[in-house]
Amino acid sequence: MNMMEEKELDTNLNPDLADGAANSEVAEATAQAEANVNPEEDTAAQPEESTAEPTAEEQLAAAQAEIAKLNDQLLRQMAEFDNYRKRTLKEKTELILNGGEKVITALLPVLDDFDRAMQNMDKTDDVATLKEGLDLILQKLTKTLGSQGLKRMETAEKAFDTDFHEAIALVPVTEEEKKNQIIDCVQPGYLLNEKVIRHAKVVVGQ
Repeated sequence: MNMMEEKELDTNLNPDLADGAANSEVAEATAQAEANVNPEEDTAAQPEESTAEPTAEEQLAAAQAEIAKLNDQLLRQMAEFDNYRKRTLKEKTELILNGGEKVITALLPVLDDFDRAMQNMDKTDDVATLKEGLDLILQKLTKTLGSQGLKRMETAEKAFDTDFHEAIALVPVTEEEKKNQIIDCVQPGYLLNEKVIRHAKVVVGQ
């Protein structure tokens, strides 16, 4: 009996030996398959190594470029701000010098009326007619100034208020309701767009 026949006979007699041999053959085949894997495929499967960090010279060049960029931006902003400052100063100067142009233009027709009134005074002695003409001019002047936001303060029978009035005299009163009340207005006060531009000079009861 040769060795192959003995091995086959042992396998037939002992099933465990048969299973072990089969497992051994499978393990050998798997090892051989793994050994035959292409080395280039393994290398491709591995992640690539990270790129090298920039050198000191490269970092210095990048920093200098960033500094130059920021410096250029700063110079541009400074130039824009200087132009804005000059433009604002010019506009403010023009506003101060010509801010009253609108009001003066509105008052020119009133000034023309005064000129005509003065010419008529030399031609007539009728006081009533002259007074009527002056009243019309005053009404026109008041209306024109009112259109520009000017308003005269009302002081008659008003309580004294330091926000609007300036007391130039105090007079004793017997009536209780007249105490701290305006008795007389010596000089009228005015508001411009609800802002006090001149306090009314008044006499107050005490």
